[in-house]
Amino acid sequence: MSIDLDEVHHYFAIHALTASAGGAHAVYDAALQRIASFASAHDIPVTLFAVGEDLDRPASGDALRALSAAGHAVENHSFHHRYDLTQLPRTQIDEEIARGAEAIARVTGRTPTGFRAPGYTIDDAVFDALEEQGVAWDSSVFPCPTYYGAKAAVLAVQRARNLRSAAILGSPRVLLAPARPYRPGYPWWKRGDRSVVELPIQVTPWARLPVIGTSVGGVGETGARLLALACRGEPLVQLELHGMDFLDASDGLEALRAHQPELHTPVEARMAALSAFVETLTRAGKRFVRLDEAAEALERSV
Repeated sequence: MSIDLDEVHHYFAIHALTASAGGAHAVYDAALQRIASFASAHDIPVTLFAVGEDLDRPASGDALRALSAAGHAVENHSFHHRYDLTQLPRTQIDEEIARGAEAIARVTGRTPTGFRAPGYTIDDAVFDALEEQGVAWDSSVFPCPTYYGAKAAVLAVQRARNLRSAAILGSPRVLLAPARPYRPGYPWWKRGDRSVVELPIQVTPWARLPVIGTSVGGVGETGARLLALACRGEPLVQLELHGMDFLDASDGLEALRAHQPELHTPVEARMAALSAFVETLTRAGKRFVRLDEAAEALERSV
């Protein structure tokens, strides 16, 4: 289980909205507590992807440090969470990765070994930077036609309304990438011999349906069990979530309710669906590990 800790203002940015004061720090002030409780209830470790600049706030750093001390991994989600990371000059890409890692190491005392690009958007320049900085693994590639098509449609509607989203679409070649862990080459969507191991965002076999917080939390307990059963034969099953998946509109997020699909469903119902997913995989014999442990275990076989 991996969880991106994008703070609330990033959601206002992708929807081209003016950020409100309400719930501004809800991910660190409310979601982290619920994440800790969920992990404890199911006795599983989680992998958290933190945005470096968010840790300048002492309370956020303290909350993240507590989860790290409890044995959960904290990995790098860049420093500023620039959705247009792949469009930046190489020097800025390097800086985003390096500063993100430094902020996490300062707070947790552990240098992250993995990376996830903002918006799942990655390219050869980012992989080059990861290799040069000694990053062992990445988890950004999302080869999901459903997700890519939905994102393209939303961005098209925003452009038609003259709204400027912070998000970008990225290359459609991501749909050609392997759905299972692999070692990228040149170009990055093909298998190769880079030092970085790629752990793709989960999709179901064949149909490549998304297996992320929005889909699992939104289909109810029965749907969540079916998604888990569809993936149980995969060598690695990664349930990728966001801090937003652990929040409710009542957490000061009423302004986002109309824009964020997960906020249409009460958080209690979403937690029940996530529990059903986890319990189904556990009964199927899967063992939950941190993503750094998964990358190390798979390193020789990819």
